[in-house]
This record gives sequence, C-alpha cells and structure tokens, in this order.
Amino acid sequence: MTHTKTVGTMGLAWSISVHSYGIPKNLVALAMRGSNYYIKTKNENLTISAHIEYSIYYKNLKRTTEKENFMREIEVAKITDTLERLCIEANEHLPQDVKSAILQCRALEDGEIAKNVLDNMIENYEIADREHVPVCQDTGMACVFLEIGQDVHLTGGDLREAVDEGVRRGYEKGYLRKSVVKDPVRRGNTGDNTPAMLYTEIVPGEQIRITVAPKGFGSENMSAIRMFKPSAGLEGIKDFIIETVENAGPNPCPPMVVGVGIGGTFDKAALLAKKALLRPLDSSHPDPFYAELEQEMLQKINKLGIGPQGFGGRTTALGLNIETMPTHIAGMPCAINISCHVTRHQTEVI
Repeated sequence: MTHTKTVGTMGLAWSISVHSYGIPKNLVALAMRGSNYYIKTKNENLTISAHIEYSIYYKNLKRTTEKENFMREIEVAKITDTLERLCIEANEHLPQDVKSAILQCRALEDGEIAKNVLDNMIENYEIADREHVPVCQDTGMACVFLEIGQDVHLTGGDLREAVDEGVRRGYEKGYLRKSVVKDPVRRGNTGDNTPAMLYTEIVPGEQIRITVAPKGFGSENMSAIRMFKPSAGLEGIKDFIIETVENAGPNPCPPMVVGVGIGGTFDKAALLAKKALLRPLDSSHPDPFYAELEQEMLQKINKLGIGPQGFGGRTTALGLNIETMPTHIAGMPCAINISCHVTRHQTEVI
C-alpha cells in the first residue's frame, strides 16, 4: 500500500511516498537518519521506519538555496590531528618570510660579529629543516588561534579538550620541550605543555582556520602594555615602542619581531599585538598611515645599534607590524608583543 502526504518543514515542502501498511494520517514530524527516514505520529510509542523518495520544491522560502540551510559538521578529532602536526612543523620550520628577512639583514651587515651571528642563525634553521629538529630549545607555549566558520557544527567532543590533546600529542611525538607550569606562583610542570593558549573567533563560512604559534618567554617577558590618554598622541606611542625595545636589549634574542596593538580595551590591545606577529614580514598595513608608521619605527629601532644577539650591528629588528581597532573616546591603549628571530607559526584550513 502506498500513502502519499506532503509535510512542510523548515520553510520547505517535502513530498513523500511511504511504502508501508496502516500509515496513520495524523502525521506530525519527519526526521532523517542516514538513508532511512522516520515518521513520528501522535500515537504514543509508534514510530514507523520506511524508505522515502522525496523531492524538494521551493515554497515560502526564507533562504534561497539548499546550501544555505546546511551546517558542515567537523569532528573535533580532526582539529586534534591537525594541531598535533602543526605543533611539530611550527617548531621545526621557520616561515619563509622570516627566513627571507634574516637573509636580507645578513646582506646589510658590515660588522664581522653581526655577520657571524646571522650566519649561525641561518645555519641553525637550515639544520632544523633538514634534520627535522626544533629550531630553538625553547619550544614555547602553544598559542592556538581558531577562526571558526559560523556554518560549522563541531561534533564528537569538547573543543578545549581536543585542542589540548593535539598539543599534548604534538609535543610528545616531536620531542619538544614541555614548558608549561600548573600554577603561575606555585609552579609545577604540567608535563605535556598543556593547556594551550586558545583564541577563538567566529567568522563567515564553513571552514576552520587553525594557526599554531609557539611562543618562547625570553621574548614574551620583554613585552609591555600602556594605557595612554588620547593627549599622549602619536608621539607617545612612538616613544613607547622605542622605550620597550631599548629595555628589551639582547634578552629577546634579536633581531626581533615587534608586534604593536593599538586600540580596543586593555586585553584587546594585547591580543592585537600578538596577532600582529602572525602577519607576514613582507606585508604592510592596508592603511597607508599605519604602513608608513611601521616603516618609520622599524628604521628607528634598527638605528639603536643593539644588533644580532645584542652584539651590535645594523639589524635589531626583522620587522614591525601594527594592528589597530576602534577604542573609547577617553583612551588609547597600546601593547607591544616582542618576538625573537625564531618567530614561528603554521596555519592550515580544514
């Protein structure tokens, strides 16, 4: 016996043909389960399973395509697997833009000590690439940035646990130093470099962009933030950048990379500064005003004479990136995140 009924659901009309016996007419719900469809009725404990041939036609649509009704499911285990690999790759291979910047600085140096230091740095990252070993003994805290598409539905477990498991596996499998303590005051190593420093952002789309940026603390400790009043003006920000780099001296293993965050709130300015370190060194801020400021401050920093590893020279910084956002009328937060010449990060989209 064939019974046909049209059911409206989610703004679409579904034409269904059910091959069964005694289908009740008081049909109230339809749900998909793989290749089978299940019909629920008002009769208690009565669920009839049947294969349904269906067609969708557009009637009173709130959306224009079937794709717009679609949420892509991603198992958190895929994030774990990706992070495991990226933790290792980020610690073994410097990004090409960082390598290119080091080579360019080597060509500009005229002092023998500075040239020898940069030669050692070049040899070091070449060995790391070739032998698949960490480019630095401080394999850092795992800073993990997730840009999650708003059309993604994460399944299969807790996101935070999945991220930490990926970091745990990566640092074990890659024989990377575990550098995280359980408590900031009472200390005690966690033994697996977790928890990760996790930053999430919801963005348009149905993909997840995963970035791992291991951050050593020789440079992190040299970072600073200042809550300026607007009256400090641009000169206040310029002076703060130079002051912070001068105070850092040789501690962050220069030539360093300087990330500057301006605007937002206290915490947002710091995040902007950290994100600035992820931007390629051969790129410029899209706003010409800040692009010019980046070049001006980089030149001033390199005139300080701190040089590679603090031994003097023309190269104190490989690059300086600025990120900005709107802020309150009464403030002008500015954060500076210092990174060493081993500014590591790897990205993958799933």
